[in-house]
Amino acid sequence: MAHNPHAPQGQHSQGGQDPSGSTQMFRAFVDEGEPQGRRQKAAAQSGPKPGVIIAVVAVVAILGAVAWLAFA
Repeated sequence: MAHNPHAPQGQHSQGGQDPSGSTQMFRAFVDEGEPQGRRQKAAAQSGPKPGVIIAVVAVVAILGAVAWLAFA
């Protein structure tokens, strides 16, 4: 693992590395790349809306009924 100059230098630097220091640096790097408002909007728009799902189901049901009447 690469040396992290921002990790705390103390008891942990003698025998092993402090994993929390690396995690904090990674999270800071990831969080600075994307504004918080943008992240929240993306989370809100992650899936289809319930109205769209109901409309698609209704259209499929209507088309199925029309096809059944046409071939019966």
